[in-house]
Amino acid sequence: MIARLEGTVLSAVGGRLVVGVGGIGLSVAVTPQCSLGARTGSPVSLRTALIVREDELSLYGFETDAELEAFDLLRGVSGVGPKSALGVLAHLAPDELARAVEGGDERAFKAVSGIGPKTAKLIILQLTGKIAAPAAVAPAPLAPDARADVLVALTGLGWPERAASDAVERAVVVAPEAAGTTGALLRAALAILGPGARA
Repeated sequence: MIARLEGTVLSAVGGRLVVGVGGIGLSVAVTPQCSLGARTGSPVSLRTALIVREDELSLYGFETDAELEAFDLLRGVSGVGPKSALGVLAHLAPDELARAVEGGDERAFKAVSGIGPKTAKLIILQLTGKIAAPAAVAPAPLAPDARADVLVALTGLGWPERAASDAVERAVVVAPEAAGTTGALLRAALAILGPGARA
């Protein structure tokens, strides 16, 4: 089992990093937020989950222990595979996921591709009591370059620049609590765009 990966970012495209370790480049599936923060040539440290199947080995990487724990909990839900679990974490940070579960908020999952109403109910049902939301804290001020970073990330994921820009501006207005970090702003914009909004 590969539990942790430390190396150099060789490339960061979409939801995947290639990390150089001892002369070998390992492909790791990550959230768009993680990919956005990675810089080619920079060091990276990821908590990882190795998924073994008959026809492939897949490595999933996370920046925090909380993300990895949430990923493992999601994979334990009936009908939620590793790709869907990663998709949930692309839209909901672990604390946001916990609040959605505690509040029985099925709508929080509506923007996640591959997660329908029935699966959202199962996630809430099966994770209740297993994941706890932290106490609320005031969001940090929006970083000056956050909008630009999120716009680059969204266009890199395939959305037209105009649609991406509109989503970012709407996210700042309708979800001011997401303005604390670039990652939170990206999740809010993704929720507005939804899984089928690409042109």
